[in-house]
This record gives sequence, structure tokens and C-alpha cells, in this order.
Amino acid sequence: MMGNAGDVMMEIRGRQRVKPRQPTELIGFWKGEDLLDGKPVRSNTLVFRTKGCYWAQKGGCTMCGYAYDAAITPPTADDLIAQYRSVEEQIDGSVVKLFTSGSFLDKSEVPERARDEILSSLSKKARKVIVETRPEFVTDRTLEEAMRHVERLEVAIGLETSNDKIRIKCINKNFLFQDFVKASETARRHGVTTKAYLLLKPPFIGEKDALEDMVKSVLDAAPYAGTISINLCNVQRGTIVDELFRKKAYRPPWLWTIVEVIRRVHGKTGAVIMSDPLAAGSPRGPHNCYRCDHAFADAIRKYSITQDASVFDSLECECRLAWEKVLGLEDWAFGAPLVY
Repeated sequence: MMGNAGDVMMEIRGRQRVKPRQPTELIGFWKGEDLLDGKPVRSNTLVFRTKGCYWAQKGGCTMCGYAYDAAITPPTADDLIAQYRSVEEQIDGSVVKLFTSGSFLDKSEVPERARDEILSSLSKKARKVIVETRPEFVTDRTLEEAMRHVERLEVAIGLETSNDKIRIKCINKNFLFQDFVKASETARRHGVTTKAYLLLKPPFIGEKDALEDMVKSVLDAAPYAGTISINLCNVQRGTIVDELFRKKAYRPPWLWTIVEVIRRVHGKTGAVIMSDPLAAGSPRGPHNCYRCDHAFADAIRKYSITQDASVFDSLECECRLAWEKVLGLEDWAFGAPLVY
């Protein structure tokens, strides 16, 4: 792989066979649980099919395959409203999350009329609305407009790490930690809360460095984010992470690692710490030895709802020794995973 990460991602994307997607089709809708004012509540998640993240159209992030979910033609405001209407009657959660695999507050991705109509409808259905967005779209004007329609709004920003070098060089996300801080402070002025998404083990760093970076990132982000969601990197097709995985040069994070991260930061921030280990127990997802993965994933999800670290006390497996060896010896392997 030659060139910068953006160029490499564009070359990889050009090789993918992508199924055409219609502009009126919602990508996904599901129900789950979330925390609201410290109590578990029902949540609904909507993933809108838009023209896609503007940054992904320039190459995008090294681990992100969501660009392939974009519509074949940019959806109009009416198309996006139709996507919302297709599940409107099923929405029954106290918390509703609006994702686009890009930025809900980007007016070129979600036109203002669609944004306003969707938020206005949700004001009657949800106690809190969470919108996914990059920090550059968290502006005074945008938040003023959004807050005309909902009482409680949260902006969810993919910070990934507080380390600018890792975010730029390993993830290819073209903003700085200070941009996240500025967005959080802007949100706070409007009574809007902030959620930070962090990424455990992006490509090009080892397990031990990933663990230490995540602990520091949680502590760094906590003063600006009331909720911190730690995403465990998984291997999505058509990405640089996928290319490395196929060459045996990347292994998704160990579940032991996220448990250790949570143990180290638990009680040290005023933030809610959450994690949902997607694809846990599969080769392309976070895993230990496969025998204990189900128990670990269940404990991590339970912690996210209870914030009770004692859920980890019963986790035991002989693979812990292998994980500890990886932390101690991986630096000597010149970046190659010791245990796949």
C-alpha cells in the first residue's frame, strides 16, 4: 500500500463491488437499552441512508466501511423524511439515536427541512435525542435551529482518541482534539450534552499501546463528554484494516483489554462509560480465545447499563496468560500480532 491513507482508501473503494442502494431505504432500525439520568431505558436507533459522509468521499477513515451504505443518488429531504416515516410508528424509546454513518448536522447530507421535520416529530416521542456528527458541524447556528424542536439533545462525536498523532496517522480523521473540545464547549452553551466515541485499537498500534491510549483518552475526554462509548475496532470489508487483516498484520482487540480499560477508569470520571463489542467472538471482531468471548461480551454490555464494575469479577479463562504475554512481548514482534 503506497501513498497517504486517504489515497489508499480511495484505491480500495474503487475495487469494491457495491450493491446499488435506493434513497428511500433506511439502512437500519433497532431497539435496545440506554441510560437516561442514571436509569436504564428503552432506546431506538435509526440509521439513515444519505449520500454518505463527506470525509469518506475523500477517502475517509482507515477502519470505516459505512461508505458502502450510501445511496446511489443523494436522497432529497422528502426521501429522508420517507425513511423516517417508514419506522415512525415503531418508535417507543425514551432515547432515540439518529445516525447517518456521517453527520446528521451536515446540511449537505441531511437537508434542514428533513432535519427539522424529523426532530419535531421526535419531540413528541422521545425524552432525549442523540445525533451523530463530526465536530465541525456543531455550531451555534445549527444547535439553535435544532433546539427549537427538541428539549434534550446530545451530539455524538467520533473522537476515537485524544492522541492527535494516532487520530491523524492511524485513523486518517482530519480533526484535532481541540476541535472536539471546541464543539463540546459550543454544545454546552446551548444546553446540549456531548457523547464521545472512542476507538480501541486502530491499525498500526499494538495491544499494549491501544490499552494505554484508551485509558488516557477516556480521562482526557471525560471533562467534555457526559457519556463515553468505547468502540472496539472490528474488521469491515473494503478498508485499510481489512487489507491488513487479510495479510495477518492486524488482530482485533482482546476482550481482556476493554475489561482492563474499564477497570482502570471506573470511578475516575464523572462520565458514563459504555461499550457494545460488535461482532465479539468472531475472527473479524474483538475476541479472546473464542471459548470465553460470550461471557465477556455479556459482562461488558451489562456494565454499560449498570455502571457496576463487579460484573467483571467472575470473568476467568486460561487465555488471560496469552493476553498478558501479548502485552509484554508484542513490541518485539515489530507490529505483527503474536496471537491471532
